[in-house]
Amino acid sequence: MQETLDQRLTERNIKPTAVRLLVLKAFMAQEAAIGLADLENRFDHADKTTLYRTLKTFEEHKLIHSIDDGTGALKYALCQETCDCTPEDLHVHFLCTVCNKTFCLNDTPIPQINLPTDFSLDSVNMVVKGLCSDCR
Repeated sequence: MQETLDQRLTERNIKPTAVRLLVLKAFMAQEAAIGLADLENRFDHADKTTLYRTLKTFEEHKLIHSIDDGTGALKYALCQETCDCTPEDLHVHFLCTVCNKTFCLNDTPIPQINLPTDFSLDSVNMVVKGLCSDCR
């Protein structure tokens, strides 16, 4: 497991540190997206700034992506290994309105957006809301 964690970080040009390895392990164990507050609760001895910087490093190196699901706090999810976070890699997210968990729907791409010729696309966010399988 340790080799897999180290390899996953080095593939994205991220230097493995103890905190980064712990945070990556937490992401790999999650099926739903997690936020900074979730990480703070999980790692009560870790510095909030260190956790925030770890998330930003992971996001900059396209190991994770951020999700604005409308709950007021960004959540983060592990990118697929082949993801480059280009518009072609974007997918729909699902927010459960009961438990507030956000899930990546990796097999549901965001529909192509036809913009006027003088516009450029940077990012797209599409969130579908309903009840997850645990809350139905």
